[in-house]
Amino acid sequence: MTRIQQLDAHVVNRIAAGEVIERPASVVKELLENSVDALSTRIEVDIVNGGMDLIRISDNGEGIHPDDILLAVTSHATSKIRSDADLDHVSTLGFRGEALASIASVAKFRIRTRPEECPVGRELDSHGGQIVINRDCGCSSGTVMEVHNLFFNTPARRRFLKKSTTEFGHIAEHFSRIALANPRLHLVLRHNEKLVYELPAAAEPLERIRRFFGSDVADHLIAVSSEADLPAGGKIRVWGYVGSPSLSRSTRKDQFLFLNGRWIQDRSLQHALAEAYRGLLMVGRHPVSFLFLELPPALVDVNVHPTKSEVRFQDSQLLYRQLLKTLRDKFLTLEFRSNIEVSGAGRPHELRFDRPATAMQPQKELDLWAAHATVSHPPRIGEFARSSSNDRAVFTNPDVLAALAVQPHQRRGTFDSAADSANPAVADFSEPTSGRTSDLRDGSASPTESTSTPVSGVAAEPDAVTPPMHHMSPDVDVAQALHGAARPSTDEFRAFQIHDCYLVVASEAGLEVIDQHALHERILYEHLRKRILSGGVERQRLLIPETLECSATECVALLESLDVLKEIGFELQEFGGTTILLMAHPTLIPRGNLIRIVKDFAEQLIQNDGKMNRRDLLDHMLHTMSCRAAIKSGQRLTLEEMQELLRQRHLVDDAHHCPHGRPTALTLSRGTLDQQFGRLG
Repeated sequence: MTRIQQLDAHVVNRIAAGEVIERPASVVKELLENSVDALSTRIEVDIVNGGMDLIRISDNGEGIHPDDILLAVTSHATSKIRSDADLDHVSTLGFRGEALASIASVAKFRIRTRPEECPVGRELDSHGGQIVINRDCGCSSGTVMEVHNLFFNTPARRRFLKKSTTEFGHIAEHFSRIALANPRLHLVLRHNEKLVYELPAAAEPLERIRRFFGSDVADHLIAVSSEADLPAGGKIRVWGYVGSPSLSRSTRKDQFLFLNGRWIQDRSLQHALAEAYRGLLMVGRHPVSFLFLELPPALVDVNVHPTKSEVRFQDSQLLYRQLLKTLRDKFLTLEFRSNIEVSGAGRPHELRFDRPATAMQPQKELDLWAAHATVSHPPRIGEFARSSSNDRAVFTNPDVLAALAVQPHQRRGTFDSAADSANPAVADFSEPTSGRTSDLRDGSASPTESTSTPVSGVAAEPDAVTPPMHHMSPDVDVAQALHGAARPSTDEFRAFQIHDCYLVVASEAGLEVIDQHALHERILYEHLRKRILSGGVERQRLLIPETLECSATECVALLESLDVLKEIGFELQEFGGTTILLMAHPTLIPRGNLIRIVKDFAEQLIQNDGKMNRRDLLDHMLHTMSCRAAIKSGQRLTLEEMQELLRQRHLVDDAHHCPHGRPTALTLSRGTLDQQFGRLG
């Protein structure tokens, strides 16, 4: 029978370290909290190799008395509390007295400290919990703690650590939480001797938010504040910043909640936040928030979790109601408007079918179209495909829908191979009038007659629609095509737009209502997927790179995935600190969407954290790209754009569903229409 025995203190510390010290970020968290509790005004954090080789934290705080330095690395020795009654009024970040002992047991640990009133400092070295040096030393007032070779005596734990960049990302996350909760502190973070953050002391956390998350977040925050008296005395205060509904995330990663200066997680308060935004955000989106709660320490128990990230409230419903009321009262005073970001000139995300020459006004384009239509001896399609690029229907604007078309070797029909191979990045329909519409009934119609459409937004009648060239033989004359010879069925082009969201199309089956965003998203997705499979996503290099101000976690996630991003057409480069340069992007993505898409990728990478394989992650990114680049609900389309969208529909696989599984079209059959109008029996 195995007998019960008292464990050695060293073994006890190793076991405790397993709960408290999970990775280098855990060490940084504990040491930073000690520095904050020591009333420091400046804290510097130096990291080498993601914290696996070195973690150094220097502060100008109160320091440790020389006589207490041995107790500092002894389990359950602390200066924060004296009795169990003090546990009911904990106002410091640390209080258990086990962090330093746990760290010392799994690393080579050094402390150099001097209180301001002491003439000399004290140095202590511990290797795996064994004291090897304890002596006087010269040092400035404050404390310097160094952790070398973390988990050197527990190789199994060290093998579970991730890459250094990943580990540093976790460190930066803890650093940002301390920085947001303590704007009064001057904080510095370096990694491998490179400065990542230097944050001067600030009066309010908003400047810290701007530094960590960029102006795109800080400029869309709403300040909130409220205060209420408690029945038992004292006050409860809720204040901070929450994002406008236009600022949302796919995860709760950017929801920061601080209680009396401590970062916490609480499902009840997260639910209150979600309730306040009910009806303001789409399903699956989460608000951004930086909320600070202040209430008497006696009303909260922080001693319920090893990392103290979860707490227990004496009256959780009181806090829930106060937070919900604070947000709802604020939202009632505001009028939320969704703004469309404009990329370049023209209307937002305009779909254009420009030639390489200077863009023309619609009237001039129709004049040119009429001129082509009345040519007495037009070139044959094959000849036209070999003409200069200025005469092709090319798509030079990255916003255009047709740039997303299936490439020539993937289309149906016959094309001039020489023209295709000469410029594979050009989407060439081998016709002078691809994607154009007109009410011209014949070649002699006047330009004025050609533009007199009685109902705006309704596509031309079938016999006035230029037939899609991919259904034609290269032996068919352009003039013959324009006059209707060898014309395919064009029912799919009898379309009009309703609510700037749906296309209504007459078909042989009846009536189809098409979701313009869902269909365009599928077209983009299929194009991207096929181009990636063939290894040829066209990239546009930027003359002046775009700069991305990222959080440290986002920066790490993107830099670790450069190969995946390059595969889908994005080329990124580290610039210094947490700034990344966007050097190139897929030609089909509008420039106005680039930063948002890359930020979305970073969010996905952080959320994934190795949970998806490369293929699934790549597919997830394609979903994001196609969704962001697709035309939006509420965007009015021209006749040409409607026709081109319908043409592209037949060139992709599974055009019936968007990449997320939603239907792209709903059909109302002819039989149902006849039945509803009483035409049957």
